[in-house]
Amino acid sequence: MSDSHTQKPDLVTQLLPIEFRSISFNKSGNRLINNLSLTINSLGITIILGPNGAGKSILLRLLHGLDKPDFGDILFKDIAANYAIKRKQAMVFQNAVMLRRSVKDNLAFVANLHASKQEPDLLALLDEVGLYDKQHMPARRLSGGEKQRLSLARALVAEPELLLLDEPTASLDPYSVQMIESLLTKLQRRNTKIIFITHDLNQARRLAEDVIFMHKGRLESFQSAEDFFKNPNSKFAEAFIEGKLIF
Repeated sequence: MSDSHTQKPDLVTQLLPIEFRSISFNKSGNRLINNLSLTINSLGITIILGPNGAGKSILLRLLHGLDKPDFGDILFKDIAANYAIKRKQAMVFQNAVMLRRSVKDNLAFVANLHASKQEPDLLALLDEVGLYDKQHMPARRLSGGEKQRLSLARALVAEPELLLLDEPTASLDPYSVQMIESLLTKLQRRNTKIIFITHDLNQARRLAEDVIFMHKGRLESFQSAEDFFKNPNSKFAEAFIEGKLIF
């Protein structure tokens, strides 16, 4: 997965724009996403920000098809999610779950499901996430940062057009954070659309092209990163940037 990796032209345009049309989602009688409408067009990295309980993770789960909205529609280039569209996505969760096998075989398992990768590609991918020398180690013996890097590599085996990440660098060592951020920047340049949840404002400043800010299940702000950090159009977003508590 070097920068010379061959990419299909305009690959990501098969899914963009991503449109949420009046989405609502309820669980146990609580409305967790409230009438959210949003259209994502940018090829850059979209960061989702907001306090705990804002609905950020639920939004990603809805987008990935792990949950279904009670009301509204989610469209990919004007098409509702179907099997073909879901196979073009991958998601990395905050807590990495490793299969009971070697580091390399964690990738091989996913490759066999997709029948699209050969061993040299897997080894190159392990090298890119800094795990080439640990390819034969049991994956469950890796450190937290190494497990998350392997989770990212595992998600990339299928060469997704849309990559969803739910706080993948939370509580990781600086080396792993830097390596993951570097890889995400490379992927974005290769036309992989990335939507990324983080609580780290500095990370958002480093990576984001645009920012979604949520509060209590509502969309409070959707702006370019430059505009969001200079002139947020929500009082809750402004307070969040200033480090204030939000209720």
